[in-house]
Amino acid sequence: MSGLSARSLAKGSAPPGPVPEGLIRVYSMRFCPFAKRTLLVLKAKGIRHEVININLKNKPEWFFKKNPSGVVPVLENSKGQLICESAITCEYLDEAYPGKKLLPEDPYEKACQKMVFELFSKVLTNKKTTFFGGNSLSMIDYLIWPWLERLEVLELNECVDHAPKLKLWMAAMRKDPAVSALLIDVKAHKGFIDLYLQNSPEACDYGL
Repeated sequence: MSGLSARSLAKGSAPPGPVPEGLIRVYSMRFCPFAKRTLLVLKAKGIRHEVININLKNKPEWFFKKNPSGVVPVLENSKGQLICESAITCEYLDEAYPGKKLLPEDPYEKACQKMVFELFSKVLTNKKTTFFGGNSLSMIDYLIWPWLERLEVLELNECVDHAPKLKLWMAAMRKDPAVSALLIDVKAHKGFIDLYLQNSPEACDYGL
């Protein structure tokens, strides 16, 4: 099974075989915040999956058959069905797999979460509960987390110094098993950024 640290596949690579029964495959890139959303939901729900990393600067020809737009994440199941776009993949996983539900069952509450997600950059300091969906962690928190997680990497932690509620939320998120299992290694991520800026050939190992 390919993992988060596996070398990314680039142009000229052989396409992977069918997805084994009982698994779901996610085409990802190790430092992509959009793909991170999908990986968080997979981990949070305990879904058996495999990860195939894609070199986004030198994409395999076969990948465009998975997603014509050439972006990650993409989900593929054992039936060959393909699901693209991060928020859509997350909702699909929540509906298609049993266990802990991350989106509310109530249509109104679900709509409220989606509205907050659409406007999250404007309401980060206005929330009244520990998590954005209420007092327990839910889908919206996983959808937002990948961007806030990158503050340390970008040396922008001071951005939340005057937002105590946001700091409390970030601390609570780090305690979540799915989040802690997939936390970004700051040193590795900074290395990725340096290689990207230098346009180094070694960047392919990072999924560029």
